[in-house]
Amino acid sequence: MKRDYYELPKSSSIMRFLWKCAGGDRYLLEKATYSDQIKYMCLGGIVFATGTMAGLAGGYAFYTIFEPRGSAIDNPIDMQTMFLSLFFGIIWGLMIFNIDRFIVTSTGKGDGTEEITWLEFKTAIPRILMGVIIAITISKPIEIRMFKTEIDIKLREKQLEQQVDYQAKVDKTYSDREKLLDKEFGSISKDRDDFNNRIKNAEKEYIDQLNGRVAGSVPGDGKLAGALKAKLDDLTNQLKIFDSKNGKNLAELNKRKDDLRIAKEKERNNNTKIANGLDGLLERIKIAHEVAGFWISLFITLLFMAIELTPIFFKLMLTKTTYDYLAENRDDLIKADYGIEVQYDKYKDKEGVERHLVINHEAEKLIYEKIKVTEIQKRLTDYAIQKYEEREMKKIDENLDNYISSINKNEEKA
Repeated sequence: MKRDYYELPKSSSIMRFLWKCAGGDRYLLEKATYSDQIKYMCLGGIVFATGTMAGLAGGYAFYTIFEPRGSAIDNPIDMQTMFLSLFFGIIWGLMIFNIDRFIVTSTGKGDGTEEITWLEFKTAIPRILMGVIIAITISKPIEIRMFKTEIDIKLREKQLEQQVDYQAKVDKTYSDREKLLDKEFGSISKDRDDFNNRIKNAEKEYIDQLNGRVAGSVPGDGKLAGALKAKLDDLTNQLKIFDSKNGKNLAELNKRKDDLRIAKEKERNNNTKIANGLDGLLERIKIAHEVAGFWISLFITLLFMAIELTPIFFKLMLTKTTYDYLAENRDDLIKADYGIEVQYDKYKDKEGVERHLVINHEAEKLIYEKIKVTEIQKRLTDYAIQKYEEREMKKIDENLDNYISSINKNEEKA
């Protein structure tokens, strides 16, 4: 806008966009001062930057939650999840952007001075709390992205530890199941193992005797060797008799043991898959706290809180400028145009708090018109009743008998 004493530079499209982000009125800002334009452009820049960071953080968090599980180090990018994350990030960023825009536009300038009084701070507490929550939701995904390399290494170590722990649990579980299975079939398995051990020992003694490995005996196929051979044959025959008596139970036992071994191998094969499942958002946030430490993690969170809360405190510290007086004048003109009168601090409520008296003159005018029309209708109705009464009285005065007979006829018809 050009004046004799002051000329505003023409606003750019970027500046006007940032005004919208801050909830500024372009019509008034183009009539105000350049400092007002810069203030609202900076406010809009912070709001836009916060929404952008929220979109990036939300998209990354979404991808971390829904990406295919794998090794923390060797885990390629999944394109389908990435496109879904981009879509979610845009939606999330727009939502946070609009919330921030609402927070900034709904935060007034308090008493119009640079000092933030307790009353101003108290009224801004709900907006501050919303800003703190938004800052935390933005900071955590960005924090785990900042320390991604360290987190991946630490997470891979945890995945390997998980594999070892899981393997030990699987071995113990199936070992206990096998023991229970042996117990279920009584001493059949133990007795057969005893037969096998005795056969192995007898076979070893017989072979040692044949090969001359037994001290104090004559090597070869002599009487001692024959006795050992007879002992071996006897144990073998006993094992055959044992198997013939308990063959069915032994077959069932061996089948169930084989099933247990197959199930065990299947669980062992799931080891890597289950360990790779240890790659969620919560686990990464925990590791980020371990890697970064309490103070660095707190510093990052406070940094985003400062970015998020700066517009709120900034508006509370702003003094009234040309733009604010123009906005007040605009509001008063609109109120006057629609017949709205506000008498400030007109009365006190029951708690002693001063309240404004709002008078809606257009509404009162309509109400007044309705009241007057109703009063006129009442008077006209009363006048009509009066005239009707006078006419009926005249009929009675002229001929009382006819009037009485007409009444009787009406009663008979009824």
